[in-house]
Amino acid sequence: MKRLVKTSLVIVVMFATMLSNANEFPLLTKERTKIIKNITFENVKQGSLLIIKDSNEMILYKELIEKSGAYSKGFDLTALPNGNYYFELDKQVEIKVIPFTVKASIVEFKKDEEYKIFKPTVYVRGHYVHVSRLSTVQKPIEIKVYNEDGNLVFSEKFEEDKSLKRLYNFSKVKEGNFTIVFKSEGRFFKNSIKI
Repeated sequence: MKRLVKTSLVIVVMFATMLSNANEFPLLTKERTKIIKNITFENVKQGSLLIIKDSNEMILYKELIEKSGAYSKGFDLTALPNGNYYFELDKQVEIKVIPFTVKASIVEFKKDEEYKIFKPTVYVRGHYVHVSRLSTVQKPIEIKVYNEDGNLVFSEKFEEDKSLKRLYNFSKVKEGNFTIVFKSEGRFFKNSIKI
């Protein structure tokens, strides 16, 4: 019995020694070094959205900007699986896209691949609807107008316009609520209007 107690005591002391020295053996611990990457934007407006998406357009992070001015925040992006990702700053008239990759816990921002997507704008004056979009690249844009019942009342497609400016006359259409849907650069933009 004394021998069993003695053997048990030796085993307990050995385990205690191993556990206290475990920090010296990197194979026994799975600590990951956090690398914080700061993302900074100048002149953001209150109500803008900051989004992180993966290459499948899945939203991984979303934050509503609460104050106008400069915005800066640190992110630990090393926790993401290997792959392509991007930040989007979704403002009132444009979306700024910043691509980055994660490979073996190394984050690389692709500054030379940053770009902007300009959103269409819609203004209603009486029975006239002004539609415009400024762009730095020639990309097709499709415009569809639906009435409040969801019926398509008008459709138009432009192939090679950098800048789009159109004036639509709604004076011969029954008054009510309409939805204008724009499709460009693989994205949809929706505006609701009342005539």
